[in-house]
Amino acid sequence: MHNYIALLRGINVGGQKKIKMADLRETLIKTGLNHVETYIQSGNVVFRDGESNKRVLESRIHKAILDDFGFEVPVLVVLEEDIKGILDKNPFNQNDEDNKLYYVLLKEPPRTDAVNEFNELHFEQEDFHITDACVYLLCKKGYGNAKLSNNLVEQKLKVEATTRNLRTMQKLLDMVQKK
Repeated sequence: MHNYIALLRGINVGGQKKIKMADLRETLIKTGLNHVETYIQSGNVVFRDGESNKRVLESRIHKAILDDFGFEVPVLVVLEEDIKGILDKNPFNQNDEDNKLYYVLLKEPPRTDAVNEFNELHFEQEDFHITDACVYLLCKKGYGNAKLSNNLVEQKLKVEATTRNLRTMQKLLDMVQKK
């Protein structure tokens, strides 16, 4: 059995794609996932499963949500060690900037030419660092005021992505380590 985190993009945001977490847990348990827990309303799920292919799990979760709730939701499944590695490799000082750090988790590595183009961009009061798995964002005025958004990252890097703040990433790692 492996410890996983599923990150759903775009649920319960602005009244769109509403899913109660109790209903989501029930749906995922019906698909055969084990020890399913959710964290806050924005689509963070911790679970255990014997499947070793993350794409198979993403597909299973995506289909279950479509079948039970009637809408498409992008799903990114990561392992405990993926989250730990992303947090450990953060290039910014998280002690000073913990409420301004955001992690845009990428479904697949971006193409080199897209990364090179993105690295040419400059945003006032914002900084970023791109890896194969994550775009680290430092939003000095907060994410709500940032030009660097999940949509911009997806558009420029041409990969699916979902964003979480430092507190959520740390909580998910804590939850998955207790499985």
